[in-house]
Amino acid sequence: MANSSCVTEFFLLGFSSLGDLQLVLFVIFLCLYLIILSGNITIISVIRLDHSLHTPMYFFLSVLSTSETFYTIVILPKMLINLLSVLRTLSFVSCASQMYFFLGFAVTNCLLLGVMGYDRYAAICQPLHYPILMSWRVCGQLAAICVVSGFLISLLGTIMVFSLPFCGSNKVNHYFCDISPVIHLASAETYINQLVIFIGGVFVLVVPLTCICISYGFIVSTILKIPSTEGKQKAFSTCASHLIVVIVHYGCASFVYLRPSAKYTTGKDRLVTVTYTIITPLLNPMVYSLRNKDVQLAIWKMIGKTGFSVKTL
Repeated sequence: MANSSCVTEFFLLGFSSLGDLQLVLFVIFLCLYLIILSGNITIISVIRLDHSLHTPMYFFLSVLSTSETFYTIVILPKMLINLLSVLRTLSFVSCASQMYFFLGFAVTNCLLLGVMGYDRYAAICQPLHYPILMSWRVCGQLAAICVVSGFLISLLGTIMVFSLPFCGSNKVNHYFCDISPVIHLASAETYINQLVIFIGGVFVLVVPLTCICISYGFIVSTILKIPSTEGKQKAFSTCASHLIVVIVHYGCASFVYLRPSAKYTTGKDRLVTVTYTIITPLLNPMVYSLRNKDVQLAIWKMIGKTGFSVKTL
């Protein structure tokens, strides 16, 4: 792809307009990055080590946490370096690679959230058939489909952007190589490319979100039929964490990607992008650990075992 382009590297403007405030942002984003890594790694470890969490719901949560971890690794380390550096360049291939992996993990997350909605539907609305509907074989296949589909869609989006000629400015008005700020630099008509990307965005965001809404429609209907108040609260609590993550993730992603690229506004879009590249991965472990008693208990058990081991040594 690089052979047809005049541009050999891109310059990421990032937060350069903020001047000395970049140092403050560096400290804030570094702390958030460390919390994201430790939170997601804790959830992955706890689910792996605690046999009581070896269920489809927690299996998909561990896959989501793994995807979220790599999702942030693709973006945040380079962003942190750029906050302290004047040299903010990325080679043409590095920019394309960053976009490919970012979109791959982002789409995977969207599809996983849709599958997790279906899992809650099967558990609450079809409890007798749940072991068959969500067998370990089915769970593995669904997770694999999410990952493979995510990176195939990402490959299409990346090709649609970087197959264009880039012979003008190389200044990307963003802190990473996202679709809209990069495609704005193209030296050719981008209508068809943007249309294909938009259709892909509709498929990735609207289809899973529609499935989630339908699933929760059936879930609410089933929960309201439960006679005991305690039973209703327990059923709602298993869905609340998932719903919070869904609302934030799909809300922010839809704002940025479900509209023509021509309407891209740097300041507002950058703020929203920070939300779904930093806040959502941060929200995921916090929501699932703070609101979920099973995960809390498993964490305390793991801490207890670690403490016992240290005392023994």
